[in-house]
Amino acid sequence: MIAVLKNGVTEAQKNNLIDWLKSLGLGVHVSEGQYQTVLGLIGDTSKVDIDLLNGLDIIDNVTRISEPFKCANRRFHPQDTIVEVGLGSNKVKIGGGNFAIIAGPCSVESEEQIIEVAKAVKQSGATLLRGGAFKPRTSPYDFQGLHGEGLKLLRKAREATGLPIVTEIMSAAHLDLFEDVDLIQVGARNMQNFELLKELGRLRRPILLKRGLANTLKELLMSAEYIMSEGNENVILCERGIRSFDTYTRNVLDLSAVPMLKELSHLPIIVDPSHATGKSRLVKPMSMAATASGADGLIIEVHNDPIHALCDGAQSLTPEQFDEVAKKVFTIREIL
Repeated sequence: MIAVLKNGVTEAQKNNLIDWLKSLGLGVHVSEGQYQTVLGLIGDTSKVDIDLLNGLDIIDNVTRISEPFKCANRRFHPQDTIVEVGLGSNKVKIGGGNFAIIAGPCSVESEEQIIEVAKAVKQSGATLLRGGAFKPRTSPYDFQGLHGEGLKLLRKAREATGLPIVTEIMSAAHLDLFEDVDLIQVGARNMQNFELLKELGRLRRPILLKRGLANTLKELLMSAEYIMSEGNENVILCERGIRSFDTYTRNVLDLSAVPMLKELSHLPIIVDPSHATGKSRLVKPMSMAATASGADGLIIEVHNDPIHALCDGAQSLTPEQFDEVAKKVFTIREIL
């Protein structure tokens, strides 16, 4: 349920209403817009007499939200959410008209590799550095990442370039290792690991939530709801392709998800053309299309030696190829 307050409502009147709603056992989320204030009511709203609420002098209108996702709902929070990643002068904004490119190797392999790639992608316009320290692989015999050592190397790359770091968490048991990771990524395979999502919701750091291989947009938003219901509103959604019967691409990149999610939710949405297609030659056209569709950013795999990459070399761009993609993307942003 959402309650829209009339213009001119005093702070005391608003707080009195919030206190009354909380006394009914409801959570109250306040969204302060330029022209109106929206109260989002979370919990068992059957306790609320909607006619009584509508009859209050300070209430403009009251609406019940039928969708199961409340915190992530656009009606709950009409303005776009802007998520800030990083600290100080290196802080990056995503959403609300702010566009960001996350770039780097699928997996952190060595100090030389991650720092070289970090410097290259920053020079080309990337504002965040990605790199896998823990790697979920289909085969248990494939390279699984450097784990804690990989996180140390990411921090060294951040020191060398100033780029905030983005890396994937596999288990709540690893949370202590992620204390100074700027943007924690939840991969497609963990999108419905609800216990992990709840633990991340108790943090206040930004979370990048990837859509599952065969999950609907509603299921993606419900996973975001798990994080937000615990108090963490710093969630960025990621469309990374869904599984289909076709075999020419690794997945099918669902770009219609971008405008649809923007209609349904206030959360930022970025696109991963690397995992979606699985082919480096398709990353440029899909990056351009994703940008034109209104995405708030991209996450692209870049490796200084893709042929010898320990993970996903076929979908990784060289730094020179990434530079070309970034130029095309920024040109489209200027046009938009």
